[in-house]
Amino acid sequence: MKTFLAPKPINFKLGEYINKGVELLKKDFGNIFVAFLLCCLMSIIPFCAAVAMGNMYKYLRKLNRNQPASPGDIFDFKDFMPYFILQLIILGGFLLLYIPLIIVMVVTGSISGRDEGNPLLLLFMIPYLFIMIAAIYYFALKAFYITPLISLKGITDIKEAWNISKVMTKGNLLSIFLFSLIVSILAQIGAIACGIGVFLTLPFLYTANYFAYEDAIQQIEHDEIIEIGSKNEF
Repeated sequence: MKTFLAPKPINFKLGEYINKGVELLKKDFGNIFVAFLLCCLMSIIPFCAAVAMGNMYKYLRKLNRNQPASPGDIFDFKDFMPYFILQLIILGGFLLLYIPLIIVMVVTGSISGRDEGNPLLLLFMIPYLFIMIAAIYYFALKAFYITPLISLKGITDIKEAWNISKVMTKGNLLSIFLFSLIVSILAQIGAIACGIGVFLTLPFLYTANYFAYEDAIQQIEHDEIIEIGSKNEF
């Protein structure tokens, strides 16, 4: 069936995603763990960390739908280009954020070391760092759904994915932030076991995120045939 996307703010179900993430991990921990290790291995390749992560979500979708899946599916470079462009945009964004700081440091002579205690630098740096951190978090949260839009829906236009993600996250930034925080903490519980156990719990980060992504995609999907039929009724 042909479907199209109708972007709208998502009904974010924080607790449900966490519970389903745990259940999927328990259901097939062995294969998910192997896939996670391969994901880490692929991430070593320059500019391949994002595509490896996207492939992990594709793999989890197959597992969740009881479709044929192999951990080796992680090594798929089909989506390399959109993720490569996305990473270049992120890199450019970080450089852009640092330009004002570099300019101020040059003007005040801090880079050359002529005036290390210049109060103007501190006066600018402290509020600017807060603004920079806030900007990074804001854009990261607004871009939360770009990964599933690329990997699970095949959208290769980064601008389109960004615009859709902006709509989907509207009114949900706090929920997404809390979800990401809770999942990150839970995923690192294994660190208590001499640090090695973290490798056993980190896959949960992917399974929980997968259900957040999958549910969001389902909420904005519309079947074209059903949509046409509904319009004809009127």
